[in-house]
Amino acid sequence: MLERYFETPFDDSASLQHQIQERLIEAILDGAVSPVDPLPSSREFAKTINVSRNTVSIVYDRLHQDGFITAKPRRGYFIDENFVREKLDVAPPRHRPGSASKPDFGRFIPRRYTAQVNIEKLHDWHRYPYPFIFGQVARDDVSVARWRDCLRRAGTSRHVGTWADDLTDSDDPLLLEQITRRVLPQRGFRAGADELLITVGAQNAIWMVATLFLDTTKTIVVEDPGYVDARNIFLSHGCEVRPAPVDSKGLNFRSKLDGADMVYVTPGHQSPTNVTMPMERRLALIEAANEQNFLILEDDYEHELNFIGAQHPTLKALDATGRVIHVGSLTKPLFPGIRLGFIAADREVIAELRDLRRLMYRHPSALAQRAMALFLSEGHYDAHIRRHRRGMAEKWRVMLREIDRQLPECSVTMTTGGSGIWLALPEGVDAPSVQKAALELGVVIEAGTVHYMRENPPQNRLRMGFGAIDVSKIPTGIARLSEAINRAR
Repeated sequence: MLERYFETPFDDSASLQHQIQERLIEAILDGAVSPVDPLPSSREFAKTINVSRNTVSIVYDRLHQDGFITAKPRRGYFIDENFVREKLDVAPPRHRPGSASKPDFGRFIPRRYTAQVNIEKLHDWHRYPYPFIFGQVARDDVSVARWRDCLRRAGTSRHVGTWADDLTDSDDPLLLEQITRRVLPQRGFRAGADELLITVGAQNAIWMVATLFLDTTKTIVVEDPGYVDARNIFLSHGCEVRPAPVDSKGLNFRSKLDGADMVYVTPGHQSPTNVTMPMERRLALIEAANEQNFLILEDDYEHELNFIGAQHPTLKALDATGRVIHVGSLTKPLFPGIRLGFIAADREVIAELRDLRRLMYRHPSALAQRAMALFLSEGHYDAHIRRHRRGMAEKWRVMLREIDRQLPECSVTMTTGGSGIWLALPEGVDAPSVQKAALELGVVIEAGTVHYMRENPPQNRLRMGFGAIDVSKIPTGIARLSEAINRAR
């Protein structure tokens, strides 16, 4: 009975001990192990599944410690019937035939988030050879190893006191210190611990700011085209969302700000066009905020990726009155799945956001915070950003070169950096049709229509991210995109 649980070969990428333990637990809970007979000896079982005896002995010890099996002197290991019975003892639901029916959830749900138009992302994008997918990055093996080491050390007895307890509404003080010392100066400003809040990524930060400031009586101005998830967040709070056009200098807010309570902007690399807002327009936006009495929500999601010229100071760095609420990501250029971001704002705003966060999830993982603090303090983050910027700059140059060479009928919105290309297809070519044809050729791209809020938006825009694709595959990927465009015609 036990052998059938080990017919499938072991996965070389996972721990052998953990795989054996998982399969044994599955067999025990399935009732495949007799409660009156001992488990096979470690020597016998190791020979059966072709692993070392020491490996099986370690697994048996772990199962004993976890209560699944018990040791009987000179007889061996037996399953612990009482423990397993407790694990399987689930009371059946009580039903009265004909007395209950499925509820009409539409009656109870006041707002359907599933009705919002969202960016569609392929979950299996890894299996496509040419993933021009935005928001993903290639694995950096050096940083993976260093992050794993920081995570391991964060879990040791020296640091356990910083994350084992519930922090209630606090953040890791070492992480706040490292953000103040290493991250913010590169963005042109500083902040104290009471002017910072750690979030579960930058998008969570946007949601919290919207929850604090926006309701049905408020108006927010957004970029058009713009970041779809941010737009949907604002719409879900019931406020008026007013689009303002984007040109080669970013948000063109002239005559669009009357009566606004807040402006949401991505000045570093505008999402999705990737253009950078120049200094004169940044200063003009700050001046308008002071004169017309509105707040600015600055989403600086990839500050590090500027390839031409000096870095521009953030809006927060130019703000003398506290009107700018600055949102940043710690993990987007590193490992997007870790989900750590921050908000830098006036201490009165941070105090309110801290209490709001306490009601939502108290605080982000304290273990992840300490690991990130160690990663920053040892210079690994700075080293990763240097490698990442070099690699992305090379990809950016190859992307522009190959598009110019292979897609002469298409036009690119020129940028000074970023992780994506905003591409205009020839007039009359439908972006969704190109997206579908490209996927059949192994090329992952994103139709750009969803980013527009205006009526009758352009139908021939594409966004192409280049963070995840290998630089050597870009020329062939662009060639296949050219073929997809011809098919779509």
